[in-house]
Amino acid sequence: MNILAVENHPVNLEQLCCSLSELSPAAQILSFNNSPEALAAARKQPVDAAFLSMDLPEMDGLILGQYLKDLYPYINLIFLTESKADAFGAMALRASGCLLRPVSKSSVDTEMKELRYNPDEAQPKRVFVQTFGDFEIFVDGVPIAFKYARTKEMMAVLISKRGAQTTNGEIIATLWEDEGDPKVKGSYLSNLRQDLQNTLTRLKINDIIYKQRGSMAIAKDRIECDLYEWLDKKKESRYQYTGDFMDQYSWPEYLHAELDDISYAMDDL
Repeated sequence: MNILAVENHPVNLEQLCCSLSELSPAAQILSFNNSPEALAAARKQPVDAAFLSMDLPEMDGLILGQYLKDLYPYINLIFLTESKADAFGAMALRASGCLLRPVSKSSVDTEMKELRYNPDEAQPKRVFVQTFGDFEIFVDGVPIAFKYARTKEMMAVLISKRGAQTTNGEIIATLWEDEGDPKVKGSYLSNLRQDLQNTLTRLKINDIIYKQRGSMAIAKDRIECDLYEWLDKKKESRYQYTGDFMDQYSWPEYLHAELDDISYAMDDL
């Protein structure tokens, strides 16, 4: 469990982190005294619960909370305030709780025991990826419409890598092989990445992609995918590979042999 603690008062932040560490010793506590650094950290790794001061400078707790909820719809937001009047804003964000300062260890304990969303329970996944047959990505049951067709194909490449970081060079080599000017392809890839960012942000599913400098990876635990379930559950999977895989693209042909071998091995069981 990852817990974000954002409090601009140093003493309050230290006390909050001590309480969280004692109450949830197995949790990873990410502590910050400002919103920009906290948000940057949340974009790099999933957050299950966030204790946010309402009176943060630059970006107050409610605004930060909205950004976090856009990243993680099932995040537990607990706001820290000195006024009961702030509770209305917390309710509008469907917060898990709102604590009045001074925040005691017992009040933190109560909130941790009564989280709106249980981090130990699997939350519904909004994204379903179909790889058997034609490749398609659905959000809430509706196919994603990207600006560029290649953006969708780039997502297919990431899905085929099964969570491994994939470099820009690998993506370019897969999408265009040896065609065209490398500089032009690099520029086009930048447009595809921007289209991907804009689309995922609009749909509030930014968390399905892990980004590093010069590479990307799919967040396997944030999506449902027929291929991943089949590889994990074999014959018990709801989805079964029958020889068709991302049929509209030519480059996945190298994967067919691997999937065929896995399928044959299942038949021998």
